[in-house]
Amino acid sequence: MNFSVDKENKKINVEREFAAPVSKVWAAFTKSEILDRWWAPKPWRAETKTMNFVEGGYWLYAMVSPEGEKHWAKTDFKKIDPLKSFSAGDAFCDENGNINHAFPTAIWTNEFKETSGSTVVSIEIVYGDVADLEKILEMGMREGFIAALENLDALLDS
Repeated sequence: MNFSVDKENKKINVEREFAAPVSKVWAAFTKSEILDRWWAPKPWRAETKTMNFVEGGYWLYAMVSPEGEKHWAKTDFKKIDPLKSFSAGDAFCDENGNINHAFPTAIWTNEFKETSGSTVVSIEIVYGDVADLEKILEMGMREGFIAALENLDALLDS
């Protein structure tokens, strides 16, 4: 697992290898019923309201606390190359998908490469400015995303 912050270029790079074929890892990133099982760091959980994984489509979901508090987010799919990569805009929003501009937005590019039965996922997350990058890190993005990827590891093992 590699999680690096590049403040000069306002981005985060994450690379993680999973002991599963690319088709299984791709499905875990692109199907809401699977995303809901791993995307949130425990004890939180993800709950999809709607998802249309096509270019121009979006995923509207909530991160739900153990007490039932919901924090909404929206992922707008921009470019999809099946089983190889997809890019998307990511933002906090309300339950109807209206973007909350008080929080940072980012562009995620996710690449998937299969090598001898395992899959390497490389993720580049680019922010508009360094202040947004720093704010998202202060909010616990690094710890939360690492925990979520560990959830995915456990799910792929089961």
